[in-house]
Amino acid sequence: MDQRDQMRAADTDREAVVERLRTALNEGRLQLHEFDERVAEAYQSKTYADLDRLLVDLPGVRPVSRSQVAAVPPPTPAQTPPPPAPPGTMPRWLATLWGTWAAAVGINVVIWLLVSVSTADLVYFWPMWVAGPWGALLLVATLGGLSRGEPQRWAERQARKQERKRHRGGY
Repeated sequence: MDQRDQMRAADTDREAVVERLRTALNEGRLQLHEFDERVAEAYQSKTYADLDRLLVDLPGVRPVSRSQVAAVPPPTPAQTPPPPAPPGTMPRWLATLWGTWAAAVGINVVIWLLVSVSTADLVYFWPMWVAGPWGALLLVATLGGLSRGEPQRWAERQARKQERKRHRGGY
């Protein structure tokens, strides 16, 4: 056993192994129950040796160009549109992105209203200086995120978090 085998693995190492297992499942090399068992073991693994053991019977990843099965060259990233988001992803992503902004603007408007009512005078609407610039930046971020497929990546990250939480015993 070499020194690397005894070293402790990081979460990114576990994620890489889970991704390789997912690829093996998609290739038909693992059955669903085997995949589930190995994913659970991957998240419980402590060392590189524990992780390596989960991949020992799987072939190494080959570039598609060297695959014996590949007859058609893979599409370039520019040609590949982002996969469609699962239902309900877009509203949840937007709520996450805009929720803090809405809460902060709401608090500022309530403070402005309380000051206006308590002074019996319509005070200058200063909350626009919180809402406007921040909202403009969020709008640019939203449009850019939509064009880059960010809701799908966000949904995948949320699913991985839930999976890790489930494997660690949390809900």
